[in-house]
Amino acid sequence: MRRTGVKITRIARGFGLGGIALAMAATSMPVAAQDDGEARIRKLEAEVRALQRKVFPGGDGRYFEPQITGQPAAQPSTASTTSTTAVTDILTRLDALEAQLQRLTAQYEVGSNAMRLLEERIEVLEAGGTAATAPAQVAAAQPASRPATQPAATQRPAAQPAAQQPAASQPSPERVAAVQAIAKPQTDDPADDEYSYGFRLWEAGFFPEAQQQLTLFVERYPSHWRTTYGRNLLGRAYLDDKKPNEAAPWFLKNYQSDKSGARAGDSLLYLAETMIALKDTKRACIALAEFGEAYPALAAGRLQGQYERNLGKVTCS
Repeated sequence: MRRTGVKITRIARGFGLGGIALAMAATSMPVAAQDDGEARIRKLEAEVRALQRKVFPGGDGRYFEPQITGQPAAQPSTASTTSTTAVTDILTRLDALEAQLQRLTAQYEVGSNAMRLLEERIEVLEAGGTAATAPAQVAAAQPASRPATQPAATQRPAAQPAAQQPAASQPSPERVAAVQAIAKPQTDDPADDEYSYGFRLWEAGFFPEAQQQLTLFVERYPSHWRTTYGRNLLGRAYLDDKKPNEAAPWFLKNYQSDKSGARAGDSLLYLAETMIALKDTKRACIALAEFGEAYPALAAGRLQGQYERNLGKVTCS
């Protein structure tokens, strides 16, 4: 029994020592883990400080060297590449946005310019349509657009009806009938008919009507053989109507246009007579002298009496 107890005691002691060892081992494991965690924390804090010193310079402007040297060399390159790629992507997207904005701006400007040109064309067309309005319609619309309170001084007087015009500006019914009684020739030469009708009006003493008819003839038929007769007779119609200022240009034109014309000499002599009527002795004498020199046959023949009468009206040196 005693031996058995000793064994048990030894076993117990052995067991106790083992348990103590086991307990100590178990107790030492958390401590080791704690130490390892603190080491890792210290390592992380060192890395953070190293990173801070690497990024932020000191007071003297120098950068601190990193305290951790066991990091892979490719890691900074990878970060730099990643950062560069991200920045490049952002710049690329910004460039694309700017290009798109420029295209949209250009399209907007083109559209605005096209719209402006279209509006200008519409305005031109509308202005053309307004200008094409008949004058009669515009005149008819103007009185209606005037306010009723418009001062009388700013209103245009209405056109006076023909029946209300002064009697002096209107031919009498008898004169109208007499002019209508003069027949216009109807031959195969319309130009000669126009001149002959003007001659008949002048011969009948209807000088204003003759002036109108002869003016129509010389303007419509400037190259007809009767034109020299027409211009000369037109000057005589004005001279006989006591209008020497209107007569003189027609005599001068007929003489200068064709000095060999059938009535060129007559117009030169009548020009001298017109200058006498205008009290222009100097020009009258020049015209008479030129007539006597250029047309001696007329001065001594058909127009001799008229020529001598005009010479007796002026004193030429």
